[in-house]
Amino acid sequence: MALPQTTTHQDRLLTVNIADTPASPGEVNLTPLFLDRENGVWVLYGKFAPGTVLPKHFHTGVVHFFTTKGRWNYAEYPDDPQTAGSYLFEPAGSIHTFTVPADAPEPAEGFMVVYGANVNFEGEEFQDITDAGSLEDMFQAAAQAGLMAPPVYIRPGPGGAGLSTAQAAPRAEAAE
Repeated sequence: MALPQTTTHQDRLLTVNIADTPASPGEVNLTPLFLDRENGVWVLYGKFAPGTVLPKHFHTGVVHFFTTKGRWNYAEYPDDPQTAGSYLFEPAGSIHTFTVPADAPEPAEGFMVVYGANVNFEGEEFQDITDAGSLEDMFQAAAQAGLMAPPVYIRPGPGGAGLSTAQAAPRAEAAE
């Protein structure tokens, strides 16, 4: 078989680095890496302070979560802590409550790929929905309010994917 022709030309790689991308403010810091509202896919890097408890939520799609630092668990699964190096697959239709122990010596951090939406609950009552679109709106609103710098993330669009801002941060050129 012959090498296929490139079907999507790129002048440069579409890449972002969490060190160069602002995170949302607060005890839960989310850094957007890829937000695709049309296909319902969101990729984030999260940092969660000790004592964090996120709302109980129902996943409409699958989730992949790789823990890079710290420790966390689902309240419903206290005997299955996730620690640095843990990879977790969550099937669609799962329900759980993300928690970081209050006495944790450091924040829990991780990389997540989420398909679909999280339907969030306060107790047993519907609270709201988190998806790629609501996250993109949240990040843009926080930037417009001056709470964070405008985030740079990969965003699919007409003609292919691109960076979220028209003027992406310039890359450092190699010293001559």
